[in-house]
Amino acid sequence: MSQKIFNDIFKGKTVLVTGHTGFIGSWLTLWLKYLGANIIGYSLNPPTDPSLFDILNLDNEITNVTSDIRDKEKLFETVKKYEPEFVFHLAAQSLVRDSYENPLNTFEINVLGTANMLEVLRFSTSVKVALIMTSDKCYDNKISNRPHIEDDPMGGIDPYSASKGAAELITSSYKDSFFNINDHKISISTIRAGNILGGGDWAKDRIIPDSINAIARNHNIKIRNPDSIRPWQYVLEPISGMLWLARKMYSNQKEFNQSWNFGPEIRQKFLTVKEIADYILTKSNSSLKIDFADNSNQPFESKKLMIDSSKAYSNLDWKNIYTIDDALSEIIAWYKTYQNKQEDMKEFSISQIDNYVSKAKQVNMNWTK
Repeated sequence: MSQKIFNDIFKGKTVLVTGHTGFIGSWLTLWLKYLGANIIGYSLNPPTDPSLFDILNLDNEITNVTSDIRDKEKLFETVKKYEPEFVFHLAAQSLVRDSYENPLNTFEINVLGTANMLEVLRFSTSVKVALIMTSDKCYDNKISNRPHIEDDPMGGIDPYSASKGAAELITSSYKDSFFNINDHKISISTIRAGNILGGGDWAKDRIIPDSINAIARNHNIKIRNPDSIRPWQYVLEPISGMLWLARKMYSNQKEFNQSWNFGPEIRQKFLTVKEIADYILTKSNSSLKIDFADNSNQPFESKKLMIDSSKAYSNLDWKNIYTIDDALSEIIAWYKTYQNKQEDMKEFSISQIDNYVSKAKQVNMNWTK
């Protein structure tokens, strides 16, 4: 069913995905391949072992360029050689705690890497649409009385958040200096997505893989910040938003050439880290418990972070489809299927894409305009 939604725009098109070996990049690559796109992946080797990219055997189905986003010459050569029409820039250092341990590395990848991508796009003759993925953490998170909207100031206390705010500012500068003048033919938007959960995530210090791994080893789940609140959402939600936005940008270069929040409706209940862990224990029928780690010496992480996606809901006809219960059920099903080795994980993952699209149509998501 998903073939009928986006393939009029992606089928047969060449699409560059940076960071395609990561968790989100692998899901995006799988969906785009399913839609008939010709994928050029540009990334380092998968960042985890196991990795979703390897499990889905995507290496054999795309053109895989193994290189660093900081290598501008290689990136320029790749874009020139393969002439993509669409670019999804996801390559990043994506972990807050790692940004404290390796701040310079974080700034180089997230800031210089984004600047490299924009500089290459500036001289591209093939690219029509580029989406730059930053983070919901790009905001100067000093507002406590409401969720962040797209016009809020950029900032961030930790190096990761600061690097994402800087990536937004650099993108804005490039757009104003080079892409919004002289009838430039590339349309560029930035994506600020809420905390993303899904099957196939094995990154360290993340609530879902930490919980799944603990249960698999018959260990209690250890969490650091039980009361922290995040705009949790299923991995296919922001990916559907990016695909839908890219389609809109392709047909209307100027109107959708903006920054967009992609996250859950602000009216829904936002779960704490502890509530997420409790849910996973309950659904896993486990008698294990939660252990609370001493975080008195841990680096700062914002306790509450929320974003307002009303602009995307009203201007793109896009919205989150799954409740948090739906999302966690799909995620647990993915990991159980993987652990039991009963099904081909690529086919199972595609079935989850089909389930998501079917649910989207049921709730009247307007994907036919």
